[in-house]
Amino acid sequence: MNITNKTVLITGGGSGIGFETAKLLSTQGNEIIIIGRTESKLKAAAAALTNTTAIRCDITSERDVKYLVEQVSEKYSKLSVLINNAGRAFAYTHDENAGAFEKSTKEFATNYFSLIRLTESFLPLLKEQVEAAIVNVTSIVAFAPSANLPSYSDSKAAVRSYTLSLRHSLAKNTSIKVFELMPPMVNTLFSKEVGGEHGMSLVEVAQGLINGITNDEFEIKIGQTADFRKFYLTAPAEAFAMMNQR
Repeated sequence: MNITNKTVLITGGGSGIGFETAKLLSTQGNEIIIIGRTESKLKAAAAALTNTTAIRCDITSERDVKYLVEQVSEKYSKLSVLINNAGRAFAYTHDENAGAFEKSTKEFATNYFSLIRLTESFLPLLKEQVEAAIVNVTSIVAFAPSANLPSYSDSKAAVRSYTLSLRHSLAKNTSIKVFELMPPMVNTLFSKEVGGEHGMSLVEVAQGLINGITNDEFEIKIGQTADFRKFYLTAPAEAFAMMNQR
């Protein structure tokens, strides 16, 4: 798929993978819209980029999403790429005092349920385009969960399942391509809690995403993810043990 001269909306675009992807795409003739919950952070990010607009939106808020869709439909009617990158995660391990219910509820609200609502809300606009794409960001833990990120892993597995069904359904009568980005551990502020300082660089992940879209690689396995997936398919118990040896 050609990923130039497009209008691209990136959730969680104020930092991390979202920001690095926006940075690369903004230099390729694309018009970028970044969204997130913190307006000051978004504005600073947009000011550091070219061809980029920031719109504050809490994707867990039905009212915010409705307003976002109205704004984009009115001002950016050529929207053709939706990158569902926003995420939330808690590092913890299961025990009676973990607060797993509260943590998983918040993670699924952002990582799964809001992603579905946002995608469904933008489908009419995406269907109007000659060429369009949806990108859902999952993780290597969608295959084998990390016991230090248990409900985050659960939510990414759910997004992977949703992505497979969405791709199958949209392929029948639309031109929308559905991609899944599956990065390994990435060096971000959050991931430092679980050893992420040794993870893959954000620039490598963002470039890998763009390469995957360009090459119509619907399952974009970045870094170690491709080899780990093969290992998981042949030896799931051993793959789980490898994931949790850290």
